[in-house]
Amino acid sequence: MRYRDGNTPFESSRRQYATGPTTAAPGASRVTAVSISELNNATKALVEGSFGRFWVRGEVSDFKPHRNGHWYFCLRDSAAQMACVVWNSDQRAIPALPDDGMQVVALAQMTLFPARGSLQLRITRIEAAGDGLWRKAMQLTVKRLTAEGLLADERKRPMPRFPRCIAVVTSTSGAALKDITSVARRRRPGIRIIISAAAVQGESAPLEICAAIARVVRWGGADVVIVGRGGGSREDLWAFNDERVARAVASCPVPVISAVGHEIDITVCDLVADLRAATPSAAAETAIPALDDLMAAIRARRSRLRSAVSERMRAASLDIRTAAKNMRAASIRATERRRAHVATTAGRLNALSPLATLERGYAVARSVSGETLSSVEQFEGGMAFELMLRDGFIAASVDRVRLNTDGTDGQ
Repeated sequence: MRYRDGNTPFESSRRQYATGPTTAAPGASRVTAVSISELNNATKALVEGSFGRFWVRGEVSDFKPHRNGHWYFCLRDSAAQMACVVWNSDQRAIPALPDDGMQVVALAQMTLFPARGSLQLRITRIEAAGDGLWRKAMQLTVKRLTAEGLLADERKRPMPRFPRCIAVVTSTSGAALKDITSVARRRRPGIRIIISAAAVQGESAPLEICAAIARVVRWGGADVVIVGRGGGSREDLWAFNDERVARAVASCPVPVISAVGHEIDITVCDLVADLRAATPSAAAETAIPALDDLMAAIRARRSRLRSAVSERMRAASLDIRTAAKNMRAASIRATERRRAHVATTAGRLNALSPLATLERGYAVARSVSGETLSSVEQFEGGMAFELMLRDGFIAASVDRVRLNTDGTDGQ
C-alpha cells in the first residue's frame, strides 16, 4: 500500500521526521529504532500494496489441513518454493483438497505473516491441471454416497406410466424449462406442469435446488420430479455435483429424473436419481407418454381384457362340463351300488320268507282267525282250520292229533 505521495508508510514516517529540525526519523538512529512488529507491519503493507491478485503455477507439496480449518502447503518449481495458506473462509470456491505432487494454477495475493516475518501467498482459488480437483471432489462424493447405498440400482423406483402432474426444478429463465414445456404440450396437451424455481449455477445454487425439491415434497401433488438444466461449462454444472443436492434427490419420495446438461455430461445428481435423461427434452419425453401411446396402451389393455374374459369363460364352461360328467358318472355308480345292495337284501329276505318255503312244497296251517298253527298242541279233534299253499287256501278239519314224541294217537 502507498500513500498519495507515492511513498510507503515507513518511507512517509521517515520523511515526516526528516523535515523537523531536531527529530530523527524512525530507525535513523539508535534512539528512534523501530520495533520488529512495526517493521513487519510496514513490510506487510508494502508487500500487499505492491502486488495485486495474480495467478501462479506450481506443484503442491507438504499439504497440511490445520485443526483451525486453514490449509497450509508450499507451491514449488524446480528452483524455488513459496509458502501458501488457504483461509477457511476461502475454501468454498475450491472443489477439493489438492494432493501432494499435483500441478496447479492458483489465484494468489502476496502477503506477510507479521508474527514470523515470513512471506506467503494467500490462495483463494485452485485449479488443477485438466480437471483433477473437480474429478477428485466428485469421486469423493460418489464414494460416500455409494457406501450408504444411495447409488444402488435396487433403490431406484420405476417411473409411473401415466403421470398426471410433473414438477420441474430448474431456473425459470433457462432453456431447460422451455424445452420441457414444449415437449409436454406436443406429447400430451393439458398435462399439469408445476415449476419449483431455483438457481442452477453459482454459489447459491445447491441450497436453492435443495429448497425447491423440499417445496415439491411438502406440496405432495407431483407424480414425477424433473431436476435439471441445459448445458454449460464444468463450473456451471457443478451445483449438481454438490452432495447436498444429491442427498435431497435421494430422499425425495417422488420418482426423480435428472436431466443436467447434454448427453456427455454426467453428474452426481444423475447417478443418484431414479432415472437419468440425456437432456431436459429427453426427460420430458420419458416422463410424459404421447397421446397416441396412451391410446395404443388402452387398445392393448382392452384386447388383453377381452382375451382374458374369453379364456376365463372357456375355462369355466370346461369346468362345468367336466363337473356334470363327473356327477353323472358318480350318480350311475351310486345307483348301481344301491341296486346291488337291494338285490342282495331281497335275496336274503326271500330266503327267510315263508312264501319261499311254500314254493318248495310246504303248507302252513292257520286257524279260522288267521293265526298260524305251528304245534300239534294247538289242534283239537273236529277243529276247523285252513292250509295255505303256494297258490291258495284249503279248508280242513282235524280228525285226530298225533304227537311225534311217543307215537300215541289223540283225538
